[in-house]
Amino acid sequence: MKVDAKLVVSGLDGLREQARDREATGYDAVWSAESRRDPFLALMPVAEHSERLRMGTAIAVAFARTPMSMAYLAQDLQLYSGGRLLLGLGSQVKPHIERRFGMPWSHPAARMLEYIAAMRAIWANWNEGAALDFRGDFYQHTLMVPFFAPDPSPTGPPPVYLAAVGDRMTEVAGEVADGLMPHPFTTERYLRERTLPALERGLARSGRSFEGFSVSLSGFVVSGRTEEEMTAAALGVREQLAFYGSTPSYKPVLELHGWGELADELHRLSRSAEADRWSRMAGLIDDEVLAAFAVVAEPDRIGDALLERFGAVVDRFNFYAPYRHDEEIWRPAVERLRAAG
Repeated sequence: MKVDAKLVVSGLDGLREQARDREATGYDAVWSAESRRDPFLALMPVAEHSERLRMGTAIAVAFARTPMSMAYLAQDLQLYSGGRLLLGLGSQVKPHIERRFGMPWSHPAARMLEYIAAMRAIWANWNEGAALDFRGDFYQHTLMVPFFAPDPSPTGPPPVYLAAVGDRMTEVAGEVADGLMPHPFTTERYLRERTLPALERGLARSGRSFEGFSVSLSGFVVSGRTEEEMTAAALGVREQLAFYGSTPSYKPVLELHGWGELADELHRLSRSAEADRWSRMAGLIDDEVLAAFAVVAEPDRIGDALLERFGAVVDRFNFYAPYRHDEEIWRPAVERLRAAG
């Protein structure tokens, strides 16, 4: 299992230091998110100040850009980094695409399938000299002249990872992507019983198997060096789980475990005007629910616990720890996962 880290965007100097530190610690990749900042710009200093460290977007909002603009960004970073880019894409949701980005929204799974296929057609033109003649229902790319064509990439295009929540988008990942990024609000059981079967259906449509396909999970982890740190870590994860659990789109995960009523109550509280609703919501995440969604262990046990739970399910793991912590706490787990090969 490869072990990755979240890239904290805190100024240019901070990015340089993180790149050197994460590579020295033994991480395999760092991932930047598209939230308050562009996810691509932060990867430039990482590429410049590391040698083997891979870098990815987790995620870049696909529908905020055209396949052509995304292809240009990815081609540049792939060239600049010497082939170390991992292009993680996600759809976002309708209100953000239409009202924040001012872009069209319709049939997200079908659009995403075509989006990735269009990017691959563009890359084939730049890297292999194939004629550009992509004509789809959502996108058409039929014009490319040498003046606008980037240099070919010696390492080819970057692997494309697709973030997915529902079955249909997961199938799309299997059809046209190189990797899947399940939503963090998941459990081992949900991955095995819902996610992997949907992924397998998509892979079958494209005539592929799990061989060579990657599943990258940003998973919840509760850890600390003292009892007080463990308690604070558990509270941070409970709060984040309550927030995700209040979203109707994620209810199927709770329903699989027989916790449908919990999902309903979390949603009701999130929409209420009760002043203490967020703390009450966190209080509904009991130890059983916490243990299903998060690996709970002391620092020197995290690595073994992750291998036991996810070793046969995912091949990349990123620590999701929504609480104050020292990054050094993960070092034993990084060493254990790398030793496991």
